[in-house]
Amino acid sequence: MARHLVIGNGKMLVNLDNNCFIRDVYFPFVGQLNHVGGHLCRFGVWCDGEFAWLDDPEWSIELGYVEDSLVTNVIARHARLGLELQLNDGIHQREYIYLKRVVVRNLGDKEKDVRVFFHHDLMIDGNEVGDTAAFYPGNRTLFHYKRSSYFMFNGKTDQGGIYQFSTGVKRFHSAEGTWRDAEDGELMGNAIAQGSVDSTISFRTQVPPGNERTIYYWMSVGVDIEEVKRLDQYVQESHPEKLLSRIVIYWNHWLTRVGEHFADLPANVIRQFKHSLLIVRTQIDERGAILAANDTDIVQYNRDHYSYMWPRDGALIADAMSLAGYHGTIAPFFHFCGRNLSPEGYLHHKYNPDGTVGSSWHPYVVQGVTRLPIQEDETALVLYALWKDYARHGEIELPQALYSTLVRKASAFLCEYMEPELGLPRPSYDLWEERYGIWTYTVASVYGGLMAAAYFADLFGDYDRSDQYRIVAEQIKQGIITHLWDEQSGRYARGLTLQDGRWVKDMTVESSMFGLFEFGVFPADDSKVTRTMNAISEKLRVHTEVGGIARYTNDYYFQQSGDIERVPGNPWIICTLWVANFQIETAKSLEDLDEPRRTLDKVESFALEGGNLPEQLHPDTGSPISVAPLTWSHATYVQTVCKYVRKHEQLVSSSPSTVRK
Repeated sequence: MARHLVIGNGKMLVNLDNNCFIRDVYFPFVGQLNHVGGHLCRFGVWCDGEFAWLDDPEWSIELGYVEDSLVTNVIARHARLGLELQLNDGIHQREYIYLKRVVVRNLGDKEKDVRVFFHHDLMIDGNEVGDTAAFYPGNRTLFHYKRSSYFMFNGKTDQGGIYQFSTGVKRFHSAEGTWRDAEDGELMGNAIAQGSVDSTISFRTQVPPGNERTIYYWMSVGVDIEEVKRLDQYVQESHPEKLLSRIVIYWNHWLTRVGEHFADLPANVIRQFKHSLLIVRTQIDERGAILAANDTDIVQYNRDHYSYMWPRDGALIADAMSLAGYHGTIAPFFHFCGRNLSPEGYLHHKYNPDGTVGSSWHPYVVQGVTRLPIQEDETALVLYALWKDYARHGEIELPQALYSTLVRKASAFLCEYMEPELGLPRPSYDLWEERYGIWTYTVASVYGGLMAAAYFADLFGDYDRSDQYRIVAEQIKQGIITHLWDEQSGRYARGLTLQDGRWVKDMTVESSMFGLFEFGVFPADDSKVTRTMNAISEKLRVHTEVGGIARYTNDYYFQQSGDIERVPGNPWIICTLWVANFQIETAKSLEDLDEPRRTLDKVESFALEGGNLPEQLHPDTGSPISVAPLTWSHATYVQTVCKYVRKHEQLVSSSPSTVRK
């Protein structure tokens, strides 16, 4: 369950697996719709009578990217065929065009007749009813379509364009699909198929011994036949080699914003940092939605996917990207939230990329009692992230445009949604979407959101509202001290739940309590915060070679071990980095940065081949669990690196004579 290679441009997203098979194609939004749905779009080679798809175990495949870019760089070798392939995939930085270069190298001492096959298993608009696949003689392409979604496939070699093609029925009775037709090196040439269909095209070249030949393949995507024909013509006129080169150049320039100063961080951590920035960019739709993940294999476990915009994830990801300098990249996110704020002033559980409300499991009524099915931190954190972005970049136009429609409306809701007897926000669902109550993390986020609103009110001279927001925030701060600190255990409680009419502390050790310092309620070196974070580091540490930090004690989600003392839960990337962020925040010397630097190095080792980070890891093997890549994991890595570099600079400048031991 992972997507090892991810490429996109903010309008279109393509995921490939470790066999270089396309598994997901999203258009016209990142995350919506998926026109492949996790099925296999196979890629294979016929050579002198022998055939092998790239999932043949005889292939040795090395996955990667062209440095500092969103163009893949894969080497695949097959000893029996005597071939080496170099594969480069990219999506045009502006257009709905997917490009692939296949360099075929002959490792033998005789000329080889090579045919490369591309298989298309589409389920357009998310289902496979009513699709059409057809050969288009006007430009000798093959295309699939349904309603306003068109996909045109073409390519070229030194010997010309498409060599052979076929369309057919798939997954119906005994029909497996046209990919089976390819395995003898020949395609039947069936010119059209309708219903549940697939297609395969091939390209042919002769490769002299010790030499190489290049095959280009591309997919144009649009809303009608004329649009995809226009894009196909553009590729041919511009030449795919030049277009791929321009994609690399574009992303190289995009990354220059982060500069070249990374303190004493090792090269592998810097490389992971830059790759994480790029991966986060692929998950951001240009219209504002920041998607949690787009690995559809999760559907087989959850019967749903992660291709939604959770406002919480989006806000924290936007904050990390802002910290790295990418204000322009994340500004549309805040407009998205402003457009889709409920009339009451809160943000819903999650959203589809087009702004419609996503699926939810939070009920409106429980045991006859109505409740608001929200996670309040999702509303608060958008305000918090918006202020942090303004404080860093000083772009006043963005908050000015959103002050009346987002900031004031959301802040009014936060002020009203209070439990008067406690001075704390009323119950809502926790950030993990699992339990209902008053949660320390959520409470901290509401404090951060209201203080952000107060700063904005001051900025725009709205002093009465500023006073109101500060008064409620101070009530919350006092409520945290009074009701959420537990003297007996010497740490903060995870939260409060209502039991038989009274509020009871939930003392489960919970990693998300890092929010107490992250969102500005208390300084990180506050003694109570320190004791809480020390408990998290001690009680949630995974005592295996993999290591890392779990979400909370006895985490059930994809649980792999019943030995809670040794493995309190699977190690999560974000939770592991939260502890590192605390260590960075409280560092008083360069030596204090040793441990978080080791954590950054360790997390980089958890990445899949190619660099993508999962949500969580198997505690004994380190293999990815749940979705990969998870945008939040990559964004938290970006945040931690940025904080590390800044703290290192502060410590060096404050103690110029300090010498590392």
